[in-house]
Amino acid sequence: MKPLLRRLAPRTLRGRLSLVALTTAALIMTLLTVVFNLAITRHLRAQADAELRNRAEAVATTVDTSGSRARVRETVNDQLLDTNVWIYADGRLLERPSATPSPGDRLSAVAGDMAGTRRERCTSVAGSVRLCSLPMPGSHAATIVTALSLGPYRSSADALLTASLGLDAVMLVCTYVLTRLSVGRALRPVQSMTDQATQWGAVGSEERFGAEHHPVELARLGGSLDVLLDRIRSVLRHERQLTGELSHELRTPLTRMVVELDWWRARPRSEAETWSSHQRLAEAARTMRGICDALLEDARERALDATSVPGTTDVLPVLTRMLADLDPTGAVGTTLEAEESTVYVAAPPALLERILSPLLANAVRYARAGVTVSARRTADGVRVGVTDDGPGVPEHFVGDLFTPGRRADRDDGHDGAGLGLPLARRLARSVGGEVSFDPGWTHGARFTVDLPAR
Repeated sequence: MKPLLRRLAPRTLRGRLSLVALTTAALIMTLLTVVFNLAITRHLRAQADAELRNRAEAVATTVDTSGSRARVRETVNDQLLDTNVWIYADGRLLERPSATPSPGDRLSAVAGDMAGTRRERCTSVAGSVRLCSLPMPGSHAATIVTALSLGPYRSSADALLTASLGLDAVMLVCTYVLTRLSVGRALRPVQSMTDQATQWGAVGSEERFGAEHHPVELARLGGSLDVLLDRIRSVLRHERQLTGELSHELRTPLTRMVVELDWWRARPRSEAETWSSHQRLAEAARTMRGICDALLEDARERALDATSVPGTTDVLPVLTRMLADLDPTGAVGTTLEAEESTVYVAAPPALLERILSPLLANAVRYARAGVTVSARRTADGVRVGVTDDGPGVPEHFVGDLFTPGRRADRDDGHDGAGLGLPLARRLARSVGGEVSFDPGWTHGARFTVDLPAR
């Protein structure tokens, strides 16, 4: 039964609200119609009783109870007054309606019973005739019973019932139509806001609904949609940022693999050279996998639980390996300085490598004679410093240094996308750290990475 009702129920909100309004109106109108017709029936019955009592009082003026026996005086309107009238005195029937077939019929029996009670009351017989009794004062115990057909009154009640039912039907139709029109007009802004939200969400637009010039309900809906649109825009921005970061980070190992393959195919190689090429290709592939794992793991952790506890890593082995990979021939003098033999940070190895890689790559790329890397403990954690003696960062570009997609000089001969430093700062902040530039360093460029200790 429930599945059938669920299938028959309107699918639109306007249809459901219209059905609820129609049902409510039908219940109210049914109740009002019943109450109205009961009141009309009671009123018509009261009118009939008043008519019968007036007639009985008029007949009572023709009954003489002053003598030894009660008698009925003849009057000018005697035939009119005797219509549907019974007169009893001292237990005898003095007069009955001429149209009544015999004293033993039902109306006469009921009239006799009412006269015997000697009190004023009214009753209905077969639902079509109304009888009322009127006792007369005196010693002869006279009682007058009058009768009246309820046909005209019932016809009036039936006509009123039919008219009220017709009016109810018209009112229900009007209620349904007006409810649908009103609800449709009220929901039109909601439909418009839904379409706009769908359009804005698809492109990550900055347009928002706001709360001004809207009713309270629509203002709340607009606020909720604005929050969802902000989240969608944030997700789209993060998706584009993640795509750009992956492209930027994968470019270096891919370039190494392409160069290595071109070198290997340039002329025949010995078995040892081939093995060495394979090793470098495998190392580049492992680097690419580490980059993907680090970025995807960072995105997954921030999406699921921003409060998750990271792993721990010794900074010095990571720095040693990365400097060796960036300057395998020693063309740029690299120096690693550390006050202790082990310096642990609260970050997984792959993430630490992604944070340090752009800083070390830029230092080796732009250095003239040497790069100095230091790692030491601080009061709040661990600080890694990367210093080079290159041309440094132009003063006008310092403010845009960590802006994604911005480069100080696109014609410097280096193929970059301007995503390395923003990525390094974002990843450092994801574990509670920071990447900063030292504007007071005048002999090249100096960057510092502050990370929480283990």
